[in-house]
Amino acid sequence: MSIKNVLLCGLGAIGSIYAVKLQENKKCNLKILLDEKRLYKYEKEGLDFNGKRYDFDYITPINDEHFKADLIIIAVKYTGLKDVIQNIKNFITKETLLISLLNGITSEDEILREYPDLKVLYSYFVGHTSTRIGRKIIFDGIGNIIFGSIDKNYENEIKELETFFIKNNITYKIPEDINYARFCKFMMNVGLNQTSALTRANYAIFQKKGTNYDFMLELFKEVSLIAKAMGVKNYKNLIPDALNYLNLMIPEGKSSMLQDIENGNKTEVEIFSKTIIQLAHKYNLNVPYNKIVYELISALEESIIS
Repeated sequence: MSIKNVLLCGLGAIGSIYAVKLQENKKCNLKILLDEKRLYKYEKEGLDFNGKRYDFDYITPINDEHFKADLIIIAVKYTGLKDVIQNIKNFITKETLLISLLNGITSEDEILREYPDLKVLYSYFVGHTSTRIGRKIIFDGIGNIIFGSIDKNYENEIKELETFFIKNNITYKIPEDINYARFCKFMMNVGLNQTSALTRANYAIFQKKGTNYDFMLELFKEVSLIAKAMGVKNYKNLIPDALNYLNLMIPEGKSSMLQDIENGNKTEVEIFSKTIIQLAHKYNLNVPYNKIVYELISALEESIIS
């Protein structure tokens, strides 16, 4: 199966990057899935990406066009995942391949609970996230989609997606161990993103060894405990690898969670510290730092979200 029909869900910090990329390459039949409310907004205003307006071929969950997707890319915030899982129903066939670019380590399992026969690959975005300023999105072009599967039955699907990405000039990596790779990203989310949201610190602050760095490291250690309990191979390398990646980040950059706090939006604390807390309960582990972070960020959300 070659990938021709693509359904993309989400025009935020990550989704907009790939909507624009696929639109400009014009090598697939791209549809952007929107509900009626967002459809009106985007038809009227378009997407402002790096100073240029983009208009796409939009489609609603009703799918009056009877469009069927060869590939579904989910790039919404976690708060929108539940709705998206229901909204993609009319676009799925037995051959549909799906990747979810959400943060965290739970979205694939949630999708598979609803569609157990769907071909779902583990995936995530890594790079310089785009920045939203009002209705405008700015992106410097640096980023990769990381994907793979722990199931060898999906080797053909991995090859098909790789061919599609090459054809559309989408940068990607296929790690030798996707489970380890996604836990490394999860560690960054739990440690760096959450601490930055609480202290309003950019990456430069964490690249110096100080209080922010030390607090982040305690959160890293709790992720490592969970990874060990879940049988992640080479889990002892997670913290050194996460710290190496931290040092490569743009010093003045801000985490997506900090941007959420600054913009008065709900954060992804539910898939970061709350997931750690739930897994710690399952494996009888102690994660005091994530418990504190969950309470603090939840309280912070209460005060900034009207």
